[in-house]
Amino acid sequence: MTWSNQDWWPDLLRVDILDDTTVDASPYGEDFDYAEAFQQLDYEGVKADLEELMVDSQDWWPADYGHYGPLFIRMAWHSAGTYRTLDGRAGASGGLQRLPPESSWPDNVNLDKARRLLQPVKTKYGRQLSWADLMVLAGNVALESMGFETFGFAGGREDAYMPNEAVEWGPETEWETTAPERFHEGELGNLKDPLANTVMGLIYVNPEGPYGEPDLEGSAKNIREEFSRMAMTDEETVALIAGGHTFGKVHGADNPDEMVGPEPEAAPIDLQGLGWQHEGSEDKIGGLEVITSGIEGPWNATPIRWDTGYVDNLLDHEWEPHKGPGGAWQWRARDEDALEPAPDAQDSSETQLPMMLTTDVALKHDPDYRDVLERFQENSDEFREAFAKAWFKLLHRDMGPPERYLGPEVPDETMIWQDPIPDADYELVGGAEIDELEAAISDSDLTVSQLAKTAWASASTYRDSDKRGGANGARIRLEPQRNWEVNEPEELETILETFEAIQDEFNDARTDDVQVSLADLLVLGGNVAVERAAAEAGYDVDLPFEPGRTDATQDQTDVESFAVLEPKAEGFRNYLGGEYDDLHDSPEERLVDHAHLLRLSVPEMTVLVGGMRALGATYGDRNAFVDQPGALTNEFFVNVLDMTYEWEPVDEDREVFEVRNRDTGDVEWEATRFDLIFGANARLRALSDAYGGADGEAEFVHGFVDVWHRVMQLDRFDLE
Repeated sequence: MTWSNQDWWPDLLRVDILDDTTVDASPYGEDFDYAEAFQQLDYEGVKADLEELMVDSQDWWPADYGHYGPLFIRMAWHSAGTYRTLDGRAGASGGLQRLPPESSWPDNVNLDKARRLLQPVKTKYGRQLSWADLMVLAGNVALESMGFETFGFAGGREDAYMPNEAVEWGPETEWETTAPERFHEGELGNLKDPLANTVMGLIYVNPEGPYGEPDLEGSAKNIREEFSRMAMTDEETVALIAGGHTFGKVHGADNPDEMVGPEPEAAPIDLQGLGWQHEGSEDKIGGLEVITSGIEGPWNATPIRWDTGYVDNLLDHEWEPHKGPGGAWQWRARDEDALEPAPDAQDSSETQLPMMLTTDVALKHDPDYRDVLERFQENSDEFREAFAKAWFKLLHRDMGPPERYLGPEVPDETMIWQDPIPDADYELVGGAEIDELEAAISDSDLTVSQLAKTAWASASTYRDSDKRGGANGARIRLEPQRNWEVNEPEELETILETFEAIQDEFNDARTDDVQVSLADLLVLGGNVAVERAAAEAGYDVDLPFEPGRTDATQDQTDVESFAVLEPKAEGFRNYLGGEYDDLHDSPEERLVDHAHLLRLSVPEMTVLVGGMRALGATYGDRNAFVDQPGALTNEFFVNVLDMTYEWEPVDEDREVFEVRNRDTGDVEWEATRFDLIFGANARLRALSDAYGGADGEAEFVHGFVDVWHRVMQLDRFDLE
């Protein structure tokens, strides 16, 4: 094996994760528009083909109970269920289940077979249907084919063609290890950020129970935390588990450690991307190649029909733990004779008794979850509706606002978790009105620093992982954002009052239908700041401005859901915050992570940091390496590289440094690791050298203007 730079120097800052923003790995080229291609798709034809496939059992991988529905539900669930709210990453978008590491997770055993079953459908419809859409649509059709009425479906997920290396999956180096270090102080229900799955290589929680033990209380704690990190309430959690476990079975007729071959990424080349094949198995179904978790059995007597059998079995019987045939903990009914058996998955002349997982019985054990179960048992229509909406949320949570939804089955209803923004019921401002508003902003008491900070604070909440946040909606004036520490609430209050006064004066004076939203006005204020600072540096720039943002209300804002967008540290504004997530050890790693969520390249991240320092758009006016902020100069890069200075940490945390003049000993600035990394990291230093050169300032200014405008536009899906 040839070692990489990261292998030689493990502590080297990984800026290479930003390179995927500049690489087009798609075979279709930069001009390919998936939304346009999807609109040409024969959607009903796809669904008909999937319906036919559900019951077309193949000899090379026969369907349980003669129906592939449960397998496709599991595939769709495991594709979408990796989503986590804390960084918005993973989920169904990208079709990442077909790429490592997800393609070879132990929890995805034999889902490679599900995707191969779908291959003829994908081949038939080609680029009009992404794998990302197909895998979850197959789950929807599977439900419908087994008698369930879904809430709807939206396409629009583009495929990724390389793994997302920015996702931090956890500290373990082995799959399915019982790792207390995944939790704070090893305490169950206290996962480290931004993780959602409680075990490396599993989608959710260990079905046997925490650390492989049938601990009902601990399992309930893990379930609640894990599903809350998928943005699911207690009711949605129960609905998803109960609805999903209404169908299919678990395969564990023998020990998977002994009877399952290597995963796809480790399998020999002749298996062509298929994995988990047991070499000693002669009969694919009667043998052991279908082993997955090591847990064996169905949950009810009707594994391919929608009903309340799972809920009834769970509540109406007492369950006790035992080791099943695969050597894993599972639960059997104490009154097994009273259970209605299910047919055998491959031989309908045989039967099999239902079982439960520790995670199932934990729902009954937990009083809040049990209340929901009992409600669902008493009212099957409520159960059906709850599962339909929770399933829709599961499949679509990472897609962003409804403007991105495609297809004939998009629901009319907009849910609070979709971060709704009202349509404009007025005429948008044009050229003359924009000039008038820019003049009003310029005539106010707001400084370049205040204008730039406010525009950035509004727009930079966007994250490309799940398309949440951004300037549209002007949620910076609402809870929780207006009181985030990074936004300096007291100063922000004054700034917002000034903007609101400008807005009111303009809107009240109109005799036509033209109005301006605060969301647009804040972005326009940022333009004024950048143009003014560029002029101060001797550059004439004119930032484009596209109106059309509207103002959301507090009722349209889920405070708890938006709270996860609050930066714990923010390098662009030089905000340390004193807290980082648990998988990023340094402030500079958080800076790169934020840049990745903003879809920035390494040069774009670099030019933004230098520009923000030049504008004075920093937390608490911490403008390291810039003497007179307010002019868009390359002074930051010049001074970062200047050996006139030396750097000394002010405390043992080594996060803040005094920058001293070597000759006089005077402290000229106070810098953070966010600043110094641009001189310390070889790749960032090379960029600093380019921007800080005597002939580099013009490149810097125009580069900053371009990327500033792009950040302000990241959430403008209405313009795409």
